[in-house]
Amino acid sequence: MKKIISRGFLGIPLGITISNILALVISVIAGDGEYYPYVPALAVSVSGSLNAAVLQTVLSGVLGAVFGAASLIWEKESWSLVKQSAVYFFIVAAAMLPIAYITGWMEHSVTGFLIYMTIFAAIFLIVWLIQYFRWKAKVKRLNSELK
Repeated sequence: MKKIISRGFLGIPLGITISNILALVISVIAGDGEYYPYVPALAVSVSGSLNAAVLQTVLSGVLGAVFGAASLIWEKESWSLVKQSAVYFFIVAAAMLPIAYITGWMEHSVTGFLIYMTIFAAIFLIVWLIQYFRWKAKVKRLNSELK
C-alpha cells in the first residue's frame, strides 16, 4: 500500500506536466497564436476560465496518480505479461475515459467515445510495443554478456 501511495504522489506532477505540454503542442498546431490550456467548452460548463484551468489541472494530477500507482502492476512477476497488460490497460482506461469526458477531451457522443477509445488503445499499444522491444533487446544483451 505504501508503494501505491508513493507512486501515486509521484505521478501527480507528471500528469500535470504532460497535460501542460499537450496544451502547448495543441496550441502550436492550431497555429493562430493563441494558447489553449483547456477545451473552450470546459470553461463554459464550469463558469469560467479559472475554474476550467483548476479542474483540468486537478484531473490531470489524478490521472498522473492513477498511471503512477498502476505502474506497480508491471512488478507483479507472478502475473503473465498478458494479465499485467490487460489489468493495467483497464485501470488506466477506467480513469482516463471519465476524465476525458469531464474535461471535454472527447466529444460527448457514442462516436466521440469510440474515437477516443480507439486513439487511447492505439497509443497504449504503440507505447507497449516500444517498451516490449526495448526490454527484449535489453534481455538479449544481458544474456549475451553472461555467456
